[in-house]
Amino acid sequence: AQDTPTEIKVSYQPALYWALPYYIADQMGWWEELGLAPSYSTFASGAPQVAAAAAGDWDIGGTGSAPAVLGAARFDIITIGITNDESATNAMMVRGDEAEAIRADPAGELRGQRLLVTTNSTGEYAAAACLESYGLNYPEDFEVVNLNQGEIISAFASGTGKMAGLWAPNIYTLEDRTGAELLCSGKDAGAIVPGALIARRDYAEANPEIVARYLAVFLRGVEYIRENNDEAVAMMGDFYALTGVELPEKFLRQEIALRPMFTLDEQLEIMGGDNSTVVEWFNGLGGYMTSTGTLETELDASTFVDSTYMQLVADTPELAAFARGE
Repeated sequence: AQDTPTEIKVSYQPALYWALPYYIADQMGWWEELGLAPSYSTFASGAPQVAAAAAGDWDIGGTGSAPAVLGAARFDIITIGITNDESATNAMMVRGDEAEAIRADPAGELRGQRLLVTTNSTGEYAAAACLESYGLNYPEDFEVVNLNQGEIISAFASGTGKMAGLWAPNIYTLEDRTGAELLCSGKDAGAIVPGALIARRDYAEANPEIVARYLAVFLRGVEYIRENNDEAVAMMGDFYALTGVELPEKFLRQEIALRPMFTLDEQLEIMGGDNSTVVEWFNGLGGYMTSTGTLETELDASTFVDSTYMQLVADTPELAAFARGE
């Protein structure tokens, strides 16, 4: 740690489970322990978040895997770690009184219907995989309406749309407010949806030690959540409430149960090598984004998935111990 903390500009999307380590670190004073002073910027979704990198509005942070691929292709953003596996909580929701009929004949019930979704997002990736698993073509077979997550909840609650593509905690909010049911998740459809710890490539290459310290703080939060479940649930409730998201405790506990996070050793295991598990996950996302026309050509994930900084944490004894909560 330094006498004068180093400011780092951290971007994320508010009221998301994977960002809880930031809040825990704030409460515990971990940033200061490693000589860092975070300055946060938040975005309603990933596309505007990664676009803000072009202006240098942030240095480092986290986002969904779809915007991470978009950011790599357009703004030279690298993925330096995985926030969580959110495959089970990126999902397509339908109204509770229509769910049984849709499950009985999804192709017949859904073809030609209106889908409310945030395009270029993991929510769209999961919804597209679900619809294609029913033998439908996305987006040709649907009326796709691009809205942010808050707009989707409001529109669906007022009767607009047959289905909604959402991610947690918005899936819980829609369920709680309207009685909507989860029809199909990315996990159900075989679409792995990792969240990405990201950095501007130029910033990371110029400041590798700072990036490693940032990762160590995040990983310390992951360890804390695993070891202190009840405390983590309470802190999650406080963290979500900061942006007006109020959820019953059962949904907060579902967040932890359904969205695995990764410790330092687990990160290294899934990130290593050009043909790593993480590269495979992101190449799947790249195929989706090419199919929707967001990317002109597929981008090899090995060009932007970079385990260098996670390895630097492991190779620096003080940071490795901090990350492991030792």
